[in-house]
Amino acid sequence: MHLKSLSLVNFKNYEQVDIPFSEKINCFVGENGVGKTNILDAVHYLSLCKSNLNPVDSQNVRYDQDFCVIQGVFERQGKEENIYCGIRKQKKKQFKRNQKEYQKLSEHIGLIPLVMISPADSLLINGGSEERRKFMNGVIAQYSRVYLDNLIQYNRALIQRNSLLKNFANSRSFDKEMLEVWDEQLLQYGEPIFEERRRFVNELLPVFDAFHSHVSGRKETVTLTYESQLNNSGFREGIHASREKDRIIQYSTFGIHKDDLGMTLGEHSLKKSGSQGQQKTYLVALKLAEFEFIRKLTKIPPILLLDDIFDKFDAGRVKQIISLVAENQFGQIFITDTNEQRLLGILDEIPADHRIYKIGKDAAVKEMEA
Repeated sequence: MHLKSLSLVNFKNYEQVDIPFSEKINCFVGENGVGKTNILDAVHYLSLCKSNLNPVDSQNVRYDQDFCVIQGVFERQGKEENIYCGIRKQKKKQFKRNQKEYQKLSEHIGLIPLVMISPADSLLINGGSEERRKFMNGVIAQYSRVYLDNLIQYNRALIQRNSLLKNFANSRSFDKEMLEVWDEQLLQYGEPIFEERRRFVNELLPVFDAFHSHVSGRKETVTLTYESQLNNSGFREGIHASREKDRIIQYSTFGIHKDDLGMTLGEHSLKKSGSQGQQKTYLVALKLAEFEFIRKLTKIPPILLLDDIFDKFDAGRVKQIISLVAENQFGQIFITDTNEQRLLGILDEIPADHRIYKIGKDAAVKEMEA
């Protein structure tokens, strides 16, 4: 599978641009702030129906316009797929596949598998547990429609339960039977989510360990653990035991919405003890493992976006990473970098088809001669 071409109208800093792509490696070079990452973000939109950078769709429309269009032509399993995303301020986002509009955006997730590695991934280590749950959800949803549906239903039930707890506090009343209606909903959808997350982490771990050994040169030992309240208690027992506490603080304190991932380097917390270089190596290995995991389950190599990931790596490590992802099991790759000469030097030594685009300060996109 690969993206054949991308068309943008009024998307972020681009007024209008049409870009054809190589089936293998596509590079965007230019100074900071010219819009390299915006190209990758447009590809992210076409795959996952949202921006990787700004969750408010209207804020991705060019500043002096009231709409934008992102359109991509993909080749997927021998068939051409035309994906359209239209955003108009103060209106619902529109998504189409081959001119047919989706009724629910969740129907599109998984059609175009994608993995993105970017500076924002540092939140996986330094951010709260919500960031690590988003990572698990984002991976699993690309290969399991059942998981995504369960997650949507669980989150709806959680909102209703929390609202009910607040209403009890405001009215100084309590209705056990009303609360149990939402408890059953959380149980119904939360237990399969827990089992799928546990399976995912267990199966991801050896893949992650292998990639980390390759990228780090086997210098460190790393672990990744699934941390959940359900590891120590049944869901029904846990949610019943927390009921009085939930009434007091007006929030559901037990469930898969409290899950986390433990990340360690050696025997110490990666967040507290890992250097910037070690943290970046960990994240690159984790995202490459995500790629391989999705590829094996879907039988489709995801599109791989590498956004400015080489900032804290030396030239040797950069070459090692690009050489790795240029291998056959990887599909189409998009790379951004400010260091044009470094990238050109590495690509000259890698026998893979590539196209290089230079982006100017005026957002002009010009293909460079290979």
